[in-house]
Amino acid sequence: MRTTGGMRLNSAMFRISQYMQEIAAPSPMGPARKPPGPVVIWNLIRRCNLTCKHCYSISADVNFKGELSTAEIFAVMDDLKAFRVPALILSGGEPLLRPDIFEIAARSKAMGFYTALSSNGTLIDEAMCRRIADADFHYVGISLDGLAATHDKFRRMQGAFDKSFRAMQLCRDAGLKVGVRFTLTQDNFHDLPALLDLCELEEIPRFYFSHLNYAGRGNKNRKDDALHQMTREAMDLLFETCWRHQEQGLVRDYTTGNNDADGVYLLHWVRRRFPDKAAHIEAKLRQWGGNSSGVNVANIDNLGNVHPDTMWWHYDLGNVRKRPFSEIWVDTTDPLMAGLKASPRQVGGRCGTCAHFAICGGNTRVRAQQLTGDAWSEDPGCYLTDSEIAA
Repeated sequence: MRTTGGMRLNSAMFRISQYMQEIAAPSPMGPARKPPGPVVIWNLIRRCNLTCKHCYSISADVNFKGELSTAEIFAVMDDLKAFRVPALILSGGEPLLRPDIFEIAARSKAMGFYTALSSNGTLIDEAMCRRIADADFHYVGISLDGLAATHDKFRRMQGAFDKSFRAMQLCRDAGLKVGVRFTLTQDNFHDLPALLDLCELEEIPRFYFSHLNYAGRGNKNRKDDALHQMTREAMDLLFETCWRHQEQGLVRDYTTGNNDADGVYLLHWVRRRFPDKAAHIEAKLRQWGGNSSGVNVANIDNLGNVHPDTMWWHYDLGNVRKRPFSEIWVDTTDPLMAGLKASPRQVGGRCGTCAHFAICGGNTRVRAQQLTGDAWSEDPGCYLTDSEIAA
């Protein structure tokens, strides 16, 4: 069993671009910054016009009973603000199917939350884009699973890619910060290079790369998860692409999620490519601290159930109709939350013997729980070799 000291900081994302900037122009270490509260990813609605293969919320194009009303959402927002939550990611299902989505967004912005929209993009035409632009979201994330044929197959809708990519172009032209959300599997790995090229050509400023997590519909398709070698090749491509843009002075934001081993893999990449910067990058990575589920990232689902992150929908911590989020989030009588909030966390197996545990924090606990029934066993999604975790 291995432990590590220090707080796990930042949200659920690993910001590749931030570390490339550190390679180009190292900044002083400074004290670690502790977010005032967790980023909340809020699934406002479960209904969706698509039935995507890897959907964690297992959505469908029907209305689901018992979802939070506008008034209930506003009451929760008041509690979140008092609890110093800094950001709300408005998601679904497809959040644009909620009639009150722009009312919610306007209130979120007025209250001072960083407010983002996570959409599949198929409903964003010129008129909808004007409404999104008027709402002035800080960020709009649109999911793409590859090029047209691959994306349409994943989304189970002919023409879905054309609609979603057009939505990105519209949002970009409207002055919104827009980005691609891409989830890697064996079935779309081959499209990643061309998709990155397309985003570069279209000057899309952000690319979010998600590893497949074993949750919801993704859990049912676990056998399709990308092999570890594919993951390594994909990460190499992201690192090299991001570094090239750094050298060219292009403002691009590359991030990854759902596999905190990415930080350790980056360290090994830096040791090979920029050995003189490796010690500095390692210190920065240790300050980041890896996985922050249950600490700096939270999820509220459409029924008001609270989860440690979006991949824990099978595990409820409480419901905001019965208890305020602020009370649920700090309650460590729940054994999962006690373990997630423990500093250091107690993790076994390969994770427990890893020399870089302080960087990734034991990675994504939900994968371990889904495969073994033990949330504190090693993460089966770690794609690092034995030699890489040894030194």
